[in-house]
Amino acid sequence: MLNYARQTLKRVPSFQELLQGTMGSAKEEISVDVLVIGAGPTGLGAAKRLNQIDGPSWLIVDSNEIPGGLASTDTTDEGFLYDVGGHVIFSHYKYFDDCINEALPNDDDWYTHQRISYVRCKGLWVPYPLQNNVSMLKKEDQVECIDGLINAALEARTNTTKPANFDEWILRQMGPGLANVFMRPYNYKVWAVPTTDMQYQWLGERVAAPDVKSVTKNVILGKTAGNWGPNATFRFPARDGTGGIWIAVAKTLPESKKRFGSNGTVTKVDADNKRVSLKDGTVVNYQKLVNTMAVDALVEKMGDQKLVDLSKGLFYSSTHVIGVGLRGERPERIGDKCWLYFPEDNCPFYRATIFSNYSPYNQPQKDAKLPTQQLGDGSAPSSKEAKEGPYWSIMLEVSESSKKPVDGANLLKDSIQGLINTEMIKPGDEIVSTYHRRFDHGYPTPSLEREGVLKQLLPALQAKDIWSRGRFGSWRYEVGNQDHSFMLGVEAADNIVNGAVELTLNYPDFVNGRQNTERRLVDGSQVFAKNKKAA
Repeated sequence: MLNYARQTLKRVPSFQELLQGTMGSAKEEISVDVLVIGAGPTGLGAAKRLNQIDGPSWLIVDSNEIPGGLASTDTTDEGFLYDVGGHVIFSHYKYFDDCINEALPNDDDWYTHQRISYVRCKGLWVPYPLQNNVSMLKKEDQVECIDGLINAALEARTNTTKPANFDEWILRQMGPGLANVFMRPYNYKVWAVPTTDMQYQWLGERVAAPDVKSVTKNVILGKTAGNWGPNATFRFPARDGTGGIWIAVAKTLPESKKRFGSNGTVTKVDADNKRVSLKDGTVVNYQKLVNTMAVDALVEKMGDQKLVDLSKGLFYSSTHVIGVGLRGERPERIGDKCWLYFPEDNCPFYRATIFSNYSPYNQPQKDAKLPTQQLGDGSAPSSKEAKEGPYWSIMLEVSESSKKPVDGANLLKDSIQGLINTEMIKPGDEIVSTYHRRFDHGYPTPSLEREGVLKQLLPALQAKDIWSRGRFGSWRYEVGNQDHSFMLGVEAADNIVNGAVELTLNYPDFVNGRQNTERRLVDGSQVFAKNKKAA
C-alpha cells in the first residue's frame, strides 16, 4: 500500500549553475506519489480512480496530444471516421458504465444496436457464430461438420488430459469439419500465427463451444441459432467515434494533472531511482508507477537487459486498419450488418465493420460535396466533379506478423479488390475516400510461451513498484476489451493505495462470468453492488 509520508524532492543547483546564473533555465523536476504512463482506457481508469481517492498525488502522461490510445478514432480529410480497429461498448462492470455515462451523460450521446453479424463462407452469409449455425452451410459441409461434432462429443467422454494448444482445443470441441471450414483459417487471419502456436486458456467467453444436439436439430429443421455472446447488444457513441468516449473521460480529470503530447513523452524510466524523464526535459520522481505502454517497450526504456531478454518471449501481431468511404445509398445487400468475418483467402482482411451503420455522424452528411477518387475496380471516374452524397463506409482489419507477411504497399488496392470478391461492393461503386494506418502492436498473442514469461516479468516489475497493466502492459488479450482495460487501471490504483485484489488481472474467468460483484461509482466513493450485466 502507498505510504503518503514523503518529502517533496527539490532540485539542488550545481556550482556552475550558481556561477552562471542559469537556474531560470534548469530542467523542471516534480514529485508525485503515483505516475501513470499512457492515456488509453487503462491509464485513464487509473487516473480516474486516483482522482476519487483522497490522498495520493498523481500525474498522467502520454505522448499523444489526444487521449484514447488503441481506442482512439481518426478522421479523414473528407470527414469519414475510423476507429483503431473494431470497438463497441459492452460491459462487465457497473463502475465502468458509471464512468463513461458520467463523461457522456445524455441519451443522444449514444446509439444502441442489436448485433447483426455474419461469416462469409464459400459464397454464403452464415449468421455468427458459424459453429452454432452449421444449418446455413452447404449440405456437404453440414455433413462434415456434424460428423466431426459427434466424434468430438464421443471422444470427450474418455479424454482425461488438457488440450496442448488452441488447435487441439478446437478439434476436441468441434472436430475437423468446423476446424477446416472456419476455425483454423479464420484464427490464422486474425492472429497471424497457426492455431498450433497458441494456448487455449484465453478463450473465456470469446469463442462459442457448440452443443451437438442443438446444432443437429437446427440442421434438420433448417433453423438458425439465436444471438450469442456478451456483445449481442452494444452501445456506440453518437459522435467522434470510440475515441470520443476517452476524450470525454479525460475531460473529467484536472488539467493540472495531465501532460499530453511532446511534454508527456517518456524517454527513460530509471526504475532503481524511481525517476521518469520526459522529452521536454522534465524529470518526474514517483513512489509508484502505473505503466500502460507495451511492456516490451517499457523494459527497453528501463535499460534492464535481463527483462528485455525475458520480454522477447512475448509475441504480437501488427494491425492494418483500412477504411473505404463510398457515395450512394447503403446497398440492400449490406442492410443493418454490424461486423462480418472472412476466413477465406479471397480477401486480405479478417473482419469488416460497416462503420456508417454505427452512427450517422461517422461519415459526411448528405449535402457534403466530394469528388469520386476511383471506382471499385480501380478505374478512373468519368468525372472528378464534387457531388453530394449520401455516403456510407466500411472499415477493414488485416493482421501481420513474421509468420503472415503483408504487402503493405498494395494492401489498400488488394483490400478493395477483396471487397469486390466478397460482394461487399461492386466494380462500379464510387469511392470518395480511403484510409490506411498500420499499428505495430495490434494484438497481444496468447502464445504457448506467454504465461511462462508473464509469471516472471510482471512480478519482477512490481518488485520495482511498477504496475504494468493494459492490453499490452499486462499482455492478456482475454481482458483486453475497453471495459477490462479501464478496470485494469482502476484496480491497479486500488491495489497501490488500499491493497485491494486486482480481480481483472488475476481472475479473468471470474470477471468475464455473468454473476460477479462489481465496483460501482457512487458520489466518488466505492461500494459493492450485485452486477446486472449491462447491455
